[in-house]
Amino acid sequence: MTTTARDTVLGRIRDALALAPTPGGEIPRDYRTGRTLPDDELLTLLTDRLVDYKAQVRTCTRGRTAEVVADILRERGARRIGVPDGLDEQWLTAYDGEVQRDSADIPAPGLDALDGVVTASAVSCAETGTIFLDGSPDQGRRALSLVPDLHVCVVDLSSVVPGVPEAVARLVPERPTTLISGPSATSDIELERVEGVHGPRTLVVVIRTDA
Repeated sequence: MTTTARDTVLGRIRDALALAPTPGGEIPRDYRTGRTLPDDELLTLLTDRLVDYKAQVRTCTRGRTAEVVADILRERGARRIGVPDGLDEQWLTAYDGEVQRDSADIPAPGLDALDGVVTASAVSCAETGTIFLDGSPDQGRRALSLVPDLHVCVVDLSSVVPGVPEAVARLVPERPTTLISGPSATSDIELERVEGVHGPRTLVVVIRTDA
């Protein structure tokens, strides 16, 4: 009897189904969770991963947030920026450019006229260098962080966790979540890297380390 590739594939599926738990059975969920690391190790690991993804990283105390954000925007020539409606106003006190508070009334294509955007963040995973935005008032809608070419994202060290399970545990499943690992980048079949196609060309992360 000749066995075809189709027979082989279907046979493997039948074998897998035979080993699958029956409906209503208990599904093991022994994920690795609850890991902790000292703050200095979290900071080093997150910074290393972000830089590896070609993001820029600045660290500062919470009291210098406004100064550092303004310096970044000045260096990038950002004279008109967008911010979520719930962003802490104290973060912008040193910035002397135009600030546009975002709202649903502003069409997404209109955000392209901004030089950049400043947002907060929900949680960050040090192990993967991933920043999570969940649409909270200080992070705004997804389009705000995707359309402008520059994204300045403020991360509190207290919101940084070692791995993905710990990060997911801090998220609210019902909220829209955006995962950011470096600036937007893609490559064609010849492996030519192109940045800024699906999101910001430049990501600058400001990590606030203490009070």
